[in-house]
Amino acid sequence: MAHACHDRLVVLSGRGSVVVREWTGPAGAPVLVLLHGVALDVDTNWSLAAEALAAHYRVLAIDLRGHGNGLPVAGAFRLEDCADDVAAVLLTLGTGPVIPVGFSIGGMVAQLLWRRHRDLVAGLVLCSTARNVTGSPVERVLALAMPWAVVTASWFAPFSPVGTDAIAGPLLDASLTAAQRRAALAHMRRVPLATALDAMRAACSFSSHLWIGGVDVPTAVLITRDDRVVAPQRQRKLAAAVPGAVVVEIDGDHGVFLADPAGFAEGLRQACAAVTLPVVPTTSTAA
Repeated sequence: MAHACHDRLVVLSGRGSVVVREWTGPAGAPVLVLLHGVALDVDTNWSLAAEALAAHYRVLAIDLRGHGNGLPVAGAFRLEDCADDVAAVLLTLGTGPVIPVGFSIGGMVAQLLWRRHRDLVAGLVLCSTARNVTGSPVERVLALAMPWAVVTASWFAPFSPVGTDAIAGPLLDASLTAAQRRAALAHMRRVPLATALDAMRAACSFSSHLWIGGVDVPTAVLITRDDRVVAPQRQRKLAAAVPGAVVVEIDGDHGVFLADPAGFAEGLRQACAAVTLPVVPTTSTAA
């Protein structure tokens, strides 16, 4: 059964306007807020899974700053600003507490939404994400180099398709068909190269080590077992750090939402059920 889906323009006081996509779902259902990964947008990250979730939930999806139909970036890209943007949308719409469902960098935004706006968060679903992504020596070197890359991109190629492809390409599974890859890259090229790099810099600077253990809402962590972008062991460390977190594991790389949309949707369904149903298993594995 198809569920009604529409875009609505939401005016945020002092911030500007943002487009929110909504799947109505059943009356009185819990509210999910889908938060996408870097260089992605609502269409690319969520359109193939949101319909399945709308069978059980009211689903909202928001493009982050500088991405798709999100707010423009003013100055440096900050994950804290993204979390505050989401909070402003929820307060404007009067949703009450919601369940942020964050993929990759969107999972970091979801963590910050809980930390900065606890009264708006009823649960967390964290997908293909981590407490930080700069632990190894190689990762630390890349993190230190990222600010220089951002400046260089802003000077020479702010909208370079070639540069954006170099950032976006590794985020997509090798198993995608040529047509799937072309369609995904067409969306991802909407993000200026400097913005994509600056978002990656923000991700490299993020750490929730000192406070993620204080999460006091039902939480599920969806782990992509074959992930080359956010190492599975990092995802498992995040799950272990959150008291009582339910773990759902699925096969797939960081682009599983395109390569295996059915498997991704089933993993999401299990993870969302784990934070909304009164009794849940401690560990689950999606087929």
